[in-house]
Amino acid sequence: MISGLKRFILWDYKRASWQYDVMVALILIFLFATPREWFRDQPKVPHVAEVASLPAGKGSQVFWIEPALVTPIPENARLTEVSAVLKTRTGKDQTVTRLEPVYDSEKELQGYMAFAKP
Repeated sequence: MISGLKRFILWDYKRASWQYDVMVALILIFLFATPREWFRDQPKVPHVAEVASLPAGKGSQVFWIEPALVTPIPENARLTEVSAVLKTRTGKDQTVTRLEPVYDSEKELQGYMAFAKP
């Protein structure tokens, strides 16, 4: 009994033996069946400025915008108002073409992605 436990702890079985396969199966079951909440495994979002520029493709720019800047603006005026905010923050004339809300796993609003063209 003790030697079997010692071999299990020290992983002393050869590959393709039934003991090895059982241990691998137990590890995989543990990995895929354990709820994320047990380990409080949540992505860490660094605190960024209210407006942050993100890498984008040619001819366009992408900005991360905190929800406090966008939420008070009426939905039908958001593109125009966010364009004005970007102009004051960046000093460049930006036209926001698309504004997408970003939610976390609990469906809470984290911010907005603003897609702009100069």
